[in-house]
Amino acid sequence: MNEKKINNPLGTEPVGTLIRKFAIPSIISMLVMSFYNIVDQFFIGRTVGPLGNAATNISFPLTTLCIATALAFGIGGAAGFNLNMGAGNKEKAIHFVGNAITMMFSIGILVTIVTSVFLKPILVLFGAPDSAGAHSVLGYSVEYVRVLALGFPFAILSAGGAHLIRADGSPRYSMICNVAGAFCNVILDYLFVMRFGWGMTGAATATVIGQVLSFSMVVYYLVHYKTATIEKRYLVPQRSIVFKTVHLGMAQCLNQLAIMVVQIVMNKSLAHYGALSSFGQEIPLACVGIIMKVNQVYFSICIGVSQGMQPIASFNRGANQFARVRKAYKIACITNTVVSSIAFLIFQLFPIQIIGIFGGGSDAYFLFAEKFFRIFLFMTFLNGIQPITSTFCTAIGEPNKGAFLSLTRQIIFFLPLLIVMPMLFMHFGEEGINGIMFTAPISDFLSAAASLLMIRKIFSQFHELEKGMEV
Repeated sequence: MNEKKINNPLGTEPVGTLIRKFAIPSIISMLVMSFYNIVDQFFIGRTVGPLGNAATNISFPLTTLCIATALAFGIGGAAGFNLNMGAGNKEKAIHFVGNAITMMFSIGILVTIVTSVFLKPILVLFGAPDSAGAHSVLGYSVEYVRVLALGFPFAILSAGGAHLIRADGSPRYSMICNVAGAFCNVILDYLFVMRFGWGMTGAATATVIGQVLSFSMVVYYLVHYKTATIEKRYLVPQRSIVFKTVHLGMAQCLNQLAIMVVQIVMNKSLAHYGALSSFGQEIPLACVGIIMKVNQVYFSICIGVSQGMQPIASFNRGANQFARVRKAYKIACITNTVVSSIAFLIFQLFPIQIIGIFGGGSDAYFLFAEKFFRIFLFMTFLNGIQPITSTFCTAIGEPNKGAFLSLTRQIIFFLPLLIVMPMLFMHFGEEGINGIMFTAPISDFLSAAASLLMIRKIFSQFHELEKGMEV
């Protein structure tokens, strides 16, 4: 047994203890990230109203793009770091951290520039009804994103840097960075939106200031990285390191990009089929925006558990401790299933109470929200399996399998159903918007089944490798 495996707690401490140590701060960090958007939704819904909520829904694909970038280089850099540390390649490990930092901030600047230059066309592409006036969905979206875009570089590096900090063995500090930014956002949201009456501009400004605070704390830690000093030479991008980082983070990145594509198609479908229904365009856009972000709060717990498992699975796979790798997956998967089952019960029993938190609306508004909540999120109890399995594949150095699983729910299953189901419902004389509601439970079931089949194959491969080591 090599000395590194003996001395590093990732290879020696009880797996359950390690899962708690890494997952709890990660869960809190992910919850805090989801609150960035839901807090804006809360204050905007109580001041601007449903059109403001619809506008935040239109802008959400840009936030998802930032998260995708952060995960590609944050998780990819962290996985590369932990895999190489587990194998004893310290010098190469630090290159993964430095290159990830440079790429995240650079891409953030690029996204800000592109968004600012092509703001209106992008928002119309994302599903905003092309109606004139400041007090329209498009008008509110432009007001909101014009400010929000300024924070993209800070948002990406603070979110992605949190993974690099966890990989260095400091999950609590990673959590504190996110909590500090979110707390700042909540206080400033109240002041700017509720007290000063700045509306969409105030909500966006509060978000950006919170992101800058988190960014500053992340940068402070990275300058004082525990494992080694991140010198300038580690920050210079190397093609092989960047490609490997993206490859390792590809599963989570593709999952977010898939979510972004689905969000855009969903917004356009809601506007189109909503206009053909008794609900109109605005009600579906406003309600679904809230419901998806409420679901994201629950789902962030599942992602947090997945991220907490990542360094444990990566290090022990690098050290060929297969029993510990299997145990890490099983504990994480069971945890997610319990959380998902609780969320399922809450969504089915209290949909009206949840949607009411974000302001009032017409009878049609609440009728649509209740129906969408119960049907669209009917398979929530299975939703924790796919992110665990996808992250696990990346953590053990199987990014292609992870990428495939990350695409199953959103692209392979959900997107085709999102196009076909509304037309099928209309063919049989039902409102097309009802067909949209049934796309999610079918996709959730199929993606969970694919994940379980994949993990069975991987565990079988582990068994063969263990037999080879015994010979």
